[in-house]
Amino acid sequence: MATDKLPTREANFSEWYIELVRRAKLADYSDVKGCMVIRPNGYAIWENIQKVLDAKFKDTGHKNAYFPLLIPESFLRKEAEHVEGFSPQLAVVTHAGGGKLEEPYVIRPTSETIINSTFAKWIQSYRDLPLLINQWANVMRWEMRTRLFLRTTEFLWQEGHTCHETEEEAEKETLQMLEVYRDFAENTMAMPVMVGQKTDSERFAGAVRTYSIEAMMQDKKALQAGTSHNLGQNFAKAFNTEFQGRDGKQHHVWQTSWGVSTRLIGALIMTHSDDAGLIVPPKLAATHAVIVIIGKGEERAQVKEKAVAMASDLKKAGLQVIVDDDESKGPGFKFYEYELQGVCLRIELGPKDLQKSQCVMVRRDNRQKEFVNLADTVSKATSLLDAMQKDLFEKAKAFRDAHTFEVNSYEEMKAKADAGFLLAHWNGDAKVEKRIKDELGLTTRNRAVTVKQAPGKCVMTGEPSVGRIVFAKAY
Repeated sequence: MATDKLPTREANFSEWYIELVRRAKLADYSDVKGCMVIRPNGYAIWENIQKVLDAKFKDTGHKNAYFPLLIPESFLRKEAEHVEGFSPQLAVVTHAGGGKLEEPYVIRPTSETIINSTFAKWIQSYRDLPLLINQWANVMRWEMRTRLFLRTTEFLWQEGHTCHETEEEAEKETLQMLEVYRDFAENTMAMPVMVGQKTDSERFAGAVRTYSIEAMMQDKKALQAGTSHNLGQNFAKAFNTEFQGRDGKQHHVWQTSWGVSTRLIGALIMTHSDDAGLIVPPKLAATHAVIVIIGKGEERAQVKEKAVAMASDLKKAGLQVIVDDDESKGPGFKFYEYELQGVCLRIELGPKDLQKSQCVMVRRDNRQKEFVNLADTVSKATSLLDAMQKDLFEKAKAFRDAHTFEVNSYEEMKAKADAGFLLAHWNGDAKVEKRIKDELGLTTRNRAVTVKQAPGKCVMTGEPSVGRIVFAKAY
């Protein structure tokens, strides 16, 4: 691989992102238009995302299941708002087995309908509730403009689907899973997020309320990183998902759905990475440390022996480690490659280091070099990784906070349209929301719970507003 530099974020953020994804061997374009091939480096991050989130889902009482990829077209039409919201993105199977199907099948864009048809069979009584299900799957939404990880025709995700006795229980579940996503984003991905409710125009098709976590990327655009929906009884009524209540009468269940996808990998890249390549928070890294052996001839054998022993000790401490003993490439080339691919910690070990009973450690994020006593290798490596995890979050939060502004007039909003998150009063009118989007390219992200709410005047109309909402340009 050539060692020519990546485009810079400042010069062309979009080109930098795509080149980083490809050169770091995270993903590549597919021969199927709009789809991507997730390469081992990228899939390893997804596996770690799955591992952490799956444990969180199970800790909150959810169980995994799997439902069909193909959904009868008639199912989507049972919930009018749902089919209207997804119609432009649907891929439809009309022929199979050498002939035309009696009823077309839609390739899963989301699973509320097919899952509800099954829930209606499973649920008979209040004793069957709550029903807490999660599915790890792929979905297909026909996209006109695609970008690796961020928006592709086919992508991987998880989708939670739950049923409850009461509206209160469903709302509690919706907010609980939103908090799971916030905790994961901030404490595992080291990515600060704005947590809040979406506007009606940005609400999931068929939901009563949609909540989201919104992150700021390094180009100051917003990225919706996860959503949790209170579905009310909309799908339950469409599919007659009922239960006999404690009062002996039939009731429709109250439902939720929630999900995150492989777009989290795109979010991770654009939150943390730099002009040298990928930076991955240690809690999600596929490789925590690489030990690069330096030296030639007989001396190299002694260095390798120590490197293998060091790797063994680090692995016992729970770290993923590789030993690079490739003599066909120079150290400088290797350093470039490991920085590009986002290995958290580089450990350099040569004959002179052995003589001094030391090694050199370099953190990927700040690239600071430290000389470490060999006896302290494990403790130092773990402390550096812990510090890196913490520093990445603090750096991203400081960046977001520095690019979050209150705006109090339309002129100010227009002037700061590219500046980041804009906290503005809005009168709640969808027509005003659309006009701001059409004229300035700004969309409502959510009404963030961390933003102190007080009455004010809409930035566009001067009409009463109940509080500030987050506006931003977004992916």
